[in-house]
Amino acid sequence: MQNDFDLSKMPNEFRLLVEIMKMKNDKSIGAFKELLTNTDWEFFLQLCIHHRVYPLLYSKLKNVDERFIPKYVIESLYQDYKKNTIQMLCLSGEMENLSRLFYENQIRLLFLKGPVIAFDIYGEISLRTSKDLDILVQKTDLNSVEELLFSYGYEREELPDKVEKPKHHITYFHPQKKIEIEIHWRLNPPPLKEPSFNELWDRKRVSTLTTYQVFFLGEEDLFLFLIAHGSRHGWFRLRWLADIDQIIRNKVISSKNSLSLNTYQHQHLGGKAHLLIEHALILASVLMKTPINKEMYSLSTGKRSKKLVHLAINSIIEKGHLEIHEAKFKKNYLLSIKSNLQRTFTIIHYNFSLMSSRQKFIYLEKILKPSSEDIKTLKLPNSLCFLYYPLHPFLWFWRKTRNL
Repeated sequence: MQNDFDLSKMPNEFRLLVEIMKMKNDKSIGAFKELLTNTDWEFFLQLCIHHRVYPLLYSKLKNVDERFIPKYVIESLYQDYKKNTIQMLCLSGEMENLSRLFYENQIRLLFLKGPVIAFDIYGEISLRTSKDLDILVQKTDLNSVEELLFSYGYEREELPDKVEKPKHHITYFHPQKKIEIEIHWRLNPPPLKEPSFNELWDRKRVSTLTTYQVFFLGEEDLFLFLIAHGSRHGWFRLRWLADIDQIIRNKVISSKNSLSLNTYQHQHLGGKAHLLIEHALILASVLMKTPINKEMYSLSTGKRSKKLVHLAINSIIEKGHLEIHEAKFKKNYLLSIKSNLQRTFTIIHYNFSLMSSRQKFIYLEKILKPSSEDIKTLKLPNSLCFLYYPLHPFLWFWRKTRNL
C-alpha cells in the first residue's frame, strides 16, 4: 500500500516530524541522521505548532541527546507542552462543572472532544491539544441550554440576521474564564447522515478522568466522528491523523468490530462513510505506518480512496508549508496570491472529491452565501447586512491574501 505513494517530495522538516511521531523510544532518533543534518529547526517548530502535535513530540524528544536535537528546540517544545497542560487542566475542570450543571438541570450532554478524548486515546490529557470544549445536546434542548449557559456567565457569538446561521453548532465564550465552548446538535454539518442523539446516548461511555461523571461517545461513534471531522478539513493537521493511528494501535477499532463498522456506516452514514474510512486508513498507513489488519484492509483498497489520499497529502503539505512560509512572499504580492490560492483550491478540490452530486450542489450553494467570517472581515450595521451577499466573494478573496 505504501509503495503506491511517492513521499520524497515532502519537505525535509515535515518528514522528520512524521518520523518522530512514529518513534517508539528516543533511541530511534539516530536512524534519521540525514533528516537531522538538513533541518531548518525554526520551520520544524512552526510545523509542530501548525499540526498541533508539539505535546506528542515533546514526550518523545525530552530525553534525546543534544547532538541530535538542539537544546533550544526541546526547550521550545517544553514551553508549549507546559502551556497546553495548563490549558487542558482548565478545560477538564470546566468540563466537570458543565457536566454537573447540565445533569442537575436534567439536560443530557455528550462531550465530543477536549480532555476527555485526550485521556481516552492517549491515556493522559497533556499529549493532545484542545482550544475549546465541544458538547452535543438534543436539538430540542437548545433553548434550555442557552438559558443555562447565560446564567453561568457565558455569552453567545452573535451573527447578524442576514448572515446564514451555523447548521450544526453555536459558539459561546466565558469572558472571565476565557473558555470557549461549542454546543452541537449534530455531529457534522448536513447533509451527512448520522445517528440520532438517543442512539449515541445509548452507546455512550463514562470517563474515568474526572470525579464527577462525564459522558462521551462510544468507541465506534468516536472513531467515525474523528474521521468525518478530519476528512472535512482535508486532514491539514496531523493531530487528527495521530488520533486515528493511536485508536487503531490501541486495538480499539480492530477485527473484533470491523464488521459492525460496516453495518454502522451503511445504516447511518451511507456510502460516503465507507469512502471516508477507506482513505483515512490508507492515509494513516502511508504517513504513520498504522497497522491495518486483514478485516480493515478490505476497507482500504478502493482506487478512489487512493486518489483522495494523494489529494489529502497535498492538502496537508500545502496548508502547512505555505502558511508558515507566507512571510517569504510578502515582497512579491502576485506570488503570494498565487501560493495562497493554490493551497486553498487544493483543499477545496479534496473536499469536493468526497461529495455526492447532491452534496456538491449544496456545497456550491453554501459557499456563495455570506458567512460569519465575512462579518469578522468587515463589520456592517444591520441595515446594510444585505451587502454581504454581493461582497462575499471579494471578502473571501481578501481573507485568502491579506496576511501575505
